[in-house]
Amino acid sequence: MPEEIVTRVLCLPGYGIYAAEADEAANTLTLWIRQTAGEPYYVCGGCGISVREIHSWTERRIRDLAWGTWTVWLHVEVHRVRCRRCGVRTERLPFVNGKAHYTARLEAVVAQDCEAAPVSRVAVQRGLPPETVRRMDKRALRRWAAARPRTPLHYLGVDEIFLGKTVKFLTVVSDLESGEPLWVGLERKRETLDQFFAEALPPARRRAVRAVCVDMWEPFRLSLKAHVPHAKIVYDKFHVLRHASDALDETRRAEFFRQGGEARGLIRGKRLRRWAHLDDEERETLRRLFAVNRRLAKAYLLKEQLAHLWTYTYEGAARRFLTNWLLALRWQRLPAFQKLARMLMQHLEGILNYCHEKVPFGKVEAINGNIRAMLRRGRGYRDHEYLLLKVQKATATRRLRRTA
Repeated sequence: MPEEIVTRVLCLPGYGIYAAEADEAANTLTLWIRQTAGEPYYVCGGCGISVREIHSWTERRIRDLAWGTWTVWLHVEVHRVRCRRCGVRTERLPFVNGKAHYTARLEAVVAQDCEAAPVSRVAVQRGLPPETVRRMDKRALRRWAAARPRTPLHYLGVDEIFLGKTVKFLTVVSDLESGEPLWVGLERKRETLDQFFAEALPPARRRAVRAVCVDMWEPFRLSLKAHVPHAKIVYDKFHVLRHASDALDETRRAEFFRQGGEARGLIRGKRLRRWAHLDDEERETLRRLFAVNRRLAKAYLLKEQLAHLWTYTYEGAARRFLTNWLLALRWQRLPAFQKLARMLMQHLEGILNYCHEKVPFGKVEAINGNIRAMLRRGRGYRDHEYLLLKVQKATATRRLRRTA
C-alpha cells in the first residue's frame, strides 16, 4: 500500500510514514513515523514551548488502535531538545500522554470500554495485559477527576463497608449533595477519618461543612469534633432503625424460648418486617401471632412508631415524641428495648439535629450500594483509589443521563 494512503489512514497530523512492515502470520503491522515538515519544531516536555535545537534522539515503540484484526505498532523518533528554560528535555508527543507506551486514542477507547465491562474482559478484547488496561483506565480517570470543577461541601456522609475477614472494613466519606464518594480508607478507626481530613479536605474547605451524617461509632464522632467542630453531627436514621430491628429480633427469640406449643410454631422463622412492606397474607399471619403473644405485639408496635421520629421539623416536637415513646416502654418488660432506649438517650443530640439539618439519609446507602456493585463486578479491588475513581465516574455519568 502506498505510504501516502497509510499516512491518511493513520491520521496523525504533522507525522508521516517512511517505512512499514506487515507480519501476516502474527497479524501485526509496524509503522515507522516522523514529522513531515521541512523545518520541524519540537515541543519541550517541561514547559511546552517550541524548540528547534536537538541534543539527541531515540526511537520509541508505541501501541496504537488496531486496524481490524491487525495489531498496530508505531516506531516514533523521539528527540531530546535544548530548551532555553528547562535545559535538555525530552520532547512532548501530541498523540501520547506523558511517557506511556500507547497512544492517547487507544487509552481513551480502553477507558470507555471499561465503563461497561470489567478489566479482564476488556483485556481479552483488546489483546492487552489486564494490568496495562487497569493502568490505562486509571490514568484516564485521574485526568477526568482533575478537570472537574470543585464545589463547596455542605453535607458529608461517613459510613463503613464490610469487605471480609482479611480487610474487614472500608471507610467511605461521601458528598451527600452530589451523591458521590469523596474518599475511601482502610479500617474504621479514628486515625482513618483523620487521614481523610489531612489528605482530601484542607482547613479552608472544612468551613463550608454544615452537617455530617454518621453512625453511632465513637471514633468517628471524636474525629469529626476535632476537625469540623462547627458542623452538626446527625446520626443515620437507618442505623438507628437497624438497632430497633435487632431489639425486635432479640425479643422474638426470647419469646420463642419462653412460649411453647402453638405460639412457638407461630414465632418460628418469622421475619418481622415493616408493616408497609407486607402483603395481605403476611399481615394476617402477624395478626394471629400478635393475638397469641401480646409482648411481641407491643415490641413490634414500638419499633414501628420509632420511625415517625424523623418526620418532625421542630426539635421540641421530636423531643416530646421521643419522651412519650420512652414512657410507653416503661412497664412493658422488654429488656432489649430498654437497652435501645438507653442508647437513644446517650445519642439524643445527634438524633435531634436532623430537625435543624435535613441530611439526605438515603444517599449514604445508595453510595454504599454503588460501591458494593462495583466490587462485585470487578471481583474486588486492591487499589482503592481506582475503586473510588470508578464509582465517581459511574455516579456522575448516571446523573448526567438523568438531567439530559
